[in-house]
Amino acid sequence: MLYHLFRYLDRVWDLPGSGMFQYISFRASAAIIVALLIAIIFGRSIIDFLRRRQIGEEIRDLGLEGQLQKRGTPTMGGVIILLAILVPILLFGRLDNVYVQLMIVSTLWLGFIGGLDDYIKVFRHKKEGLKGRFKVVGQVGLGMIVGTTMWLSPQIVVCEKTTQPVETQYVDASGEELGTAQRHVVVATESCKTTQTTIPFIKNNEFDYGRLTGGSGPATWLLYVLVAIFVVTAVSNGANLTDGLDGLTTGVSVPIVAVLGALAYLSGHIVYADYLNIMYIPDAGELMVFAAAMMGALVGFLWYNSFPAQIFMGDTGSLTIGGVIAVFALCIRKELLLPLLCGVFLAESVSVMVQVSYFKYTKRKYGEGRRILLMSPLHHHFQKKEIFETKIVLRFWIISLLLAAMTLVTLKIR
Repeated sequence: MLYHLFRYLDRVWDLPGSGMFQYISFRASAAIIVALLIAIIFGRSIIDFLRRRQIGEEIRDLGLEGQLQKRGTPTMGGVIILLAILVPILLFGRLDNVYVQLMIVSTLWLGFIGGLDDYIKVFRHKKEGLKGRFKVVGQVGLGMIVGTTMWLSPQIVVCEKTTQPVETQYVDASGEELGTAQRHVVVATESCKTTQTTIPFIKNNEFDYGRLTGGSGPATWLLYVLVAIFVVTAVSNGANLTDGLDGLTTGVSVPIVAVLGALAYLSGHIVYADYLNIMYIPDAGELMVFAAAMMGALVGFLWYNSFPAQIFMGDTGSLTIGGVIAVFALCIRKELLLPLLCGVFLAESVSVMVQVSYFKYTKRKYGEGRRILLMSPLHHHFQKKEIFETKIVLRFWIISLLLAAMTLVTLKIR
């Protein structure tokens, strides 16, 4: 809202300082500061409110060290994250930008599903919360919205890049020619609708889903919608599974969002996109403001969620974080980088699938179930090995930072 207000003031009244709002860097900086302050300042009040309403986490006894001490800790803290994301993006984002609109819808959509799940757990006293099939239906619905919007919206395009020679003529005060200089300027050619995406570690780093269907018609876009559904569901559930230790999902997500924000800014800037040989996506740079707001919200929430946690994010936060990361990657056509960038989420998900599959297999074959890990998800396995919680969390943060750096390096490794 402030962006549109100050653009008007700059155009009509030429108000000093109002022109700063046209710069993404200024608005991103303002968004991260405001998000951080909202999470820290209002977080305390929200925690006190949840305590008064006795909205606390019911802890199952899994035999983990220090687990039962967390009983009664307020949950549904994801509300703090949602508030700290939405307020700055509404203030500093370009609300007429289709990518920003998609991110706002995704945040509200998954926040509602996660909030409903937490509500059933806390107020209905049903530990399983919202039935899994209803969560999946919600995630599939969001994937369909995102995929269909990417297909049908005329604002979502990719532009090819080319260079044109520009000759500069230098003259003196009398008008006499002193010389000429020629340089090449990067310009965008005609925009096009495409199902192209970025694939890492390949010399020609662009992959078109149309190769799998033999064309670029409706069949290709239907395939793309299915990919969007899978990505949203997988990453959202991966973040949800990771949310088992104080500050784990929050800290792991910060470098992921930072990298996605940087990629959005680079993809939306034609000069940088040309230099890095990545797709130029007009208006995608605006997502940097959303990424900044989300980083501020996560770091601010970590103020209360770090060990020992004063509040848990619950599914309100974890489902939203994972789903928003997935939608963000789809918007900038970097979804195939997610297995590397979100490697922690992937490892947690795989650990559960392998554990459950092996247990069922051995039960059928030997009459009793056997386990590969001491416990799944993966972070509980390390807890069972008597590694202290904070050490596990810090090591996972370090791994996430390493994976984020590796993801950025893929821009030049091909």
